[in-house]
Order: sequence, then C-alpha cells, then structure tokens
Amino acid sequence: MFDEVVIEADRRGLLSDEHFTVDGSLIEAAASLTSFKPRNGDPPTTTDLDPGNPSVDFHGEKRSNATHQSTTDGEARLMRKGKGKEAKLVFLANALMENRNGMLLDFQVTQATGTAERDAVPVLLDAAKERGFHPRTLGGDKGYDTRDCVASMRQRGVTPHVAQNTKGRSSAIDGRTTRHPGYPISQQIRKRVEEVFGWMKTVGGFRRTRYKGADRTGLAGYLVATAYNLVRMAKLVGGEAPTVTTA
Repeated sequence: MFDEVVIEADRRGLLSDEHFTVDGSLIEAAASLTSFKPRNGDPPTTTDLDPGNPSVDFHGEKRSNATHQSTTDGEARLMRKGKGKEAKLVFLANALMENRNGMLLDFQVTQATGTAERDAVPVLLDAAKERGFHPRTLGGDKGYDTRDCVASMRQRGVTPHVAQNTKGRSSAIDGRTTRHPGYPISQQIRKRVEEVFGWMKTVGGFRRTRYKGADRTGLAGYLVATAYNLVRMAKLVGGEAPTVTTA
C-alpha cells in the first residue's frame, strides 16, 4: 500500500526526483526496563516479594546491550536520546523524505545502535534508485557527518548536504559542498522531517510500538507512514481525494 501511494504521488508530480532528506527517530519498544536483565541469567536485585511484577533495584548496576537483554523483546535495545535523558528500550525509525512537498519516499525500522542511522543511508538510497528515482542531494543532521557515511553517499553520486559537525574534530564535508547555493536550502528543508515524525508519533500513535520485534514494528510503521502520505496528498491536491490503485 505504501508503494502504491508513493507511485500515485509521483504520477501527480508531487515528489522531488533528485533532492531528499534522511533522519532517524527512536520508537519506544513494547518492553519495560524491568525486563532488561543480564544475559548470563543472574536474577536482578528486587525490593519486594511480588513474584509477578517485582520492583527492581538498579542502583549501582551497570547495564548495557552487551551484557543485558530484554526478556520481553530481545530485539529492543537500551538507548538514550541525549545526555541527561532517560534511557529506554527502543527501536530506530529511519525516514527518507523528498524535499518538494515533504512526503515520505521510504520508511524503515531497525534495531537501535550507535551507527544504525548512518547504516540506513546506503540502503535507503539504493532502494530509491531501484524505484526509479535519481537522488542528487541528501540532507541530514550532524549525526550523518562522518567520513564513512559521506563516502557512501558520494559513491552513489549523491552530494551530502548534511550539517557540519565540527565539535572537537573536522567535518567530512568542506567548502566545495557548503558554498553551493543548494546547501543552505537543503539545510532549511531538512527540518520538515521532524514534522513528519511528530505527526507519526502523535496523530499516528507511533511514539511507542505495540508489537515485538523490528519486523512487526516496521510493518506498523509502514502503515502509519502510508496514512501520513495520504493526509499530505489530500492537502496538496486541494481536497481532492487521491485515487490509489492496488493489486
């Protein structure tokens, strides 16, 4: 269904063929922190005698994805959104947005790792090309400004319009890219993808998955992404209901 909506949007001339934005966002897993237990089987320290749902004392305990795993959803990973933020069991949603009207061209859910956002870039670009699009630029935030990620874009003939990360290091892109007039435009437009995630998490109810595993969560995300595109199309065509043909 998602692909059919994208095809219909492209038929109506609503999609950019060349300019895109990539971003990732954390989706809470259907698992609580009390299910995050040592992989070696050692029981956690509890503070009561409730056999069904005991209170767990994590004080002083070092927990990581290497040593612990959720017994509710083994594919969920412990991650925090930023410094000072609470760590949660999550998945990572990766979105590829076209820059003309802010519609989703692709949406995937993967396990949340330190490199998952960047690892998704070649996958999303290759899939876009297989569907007949011709990416020339790809906008993104500072998280994508690494040498490997930038190199993967350039290898595919895509100019990396990602924000420069110069905090304590040099950026993987230089003035040859940033002086191009299209660079600041991409940087401005890329912020629209936050609105997409905002809609999916609030209106679409996808802030937290109801399903276990990346595959099931990804399927649910695809349905929410389809709904977003349909709503966006309806606004763009002036209230005319889009006709989508499915097999």
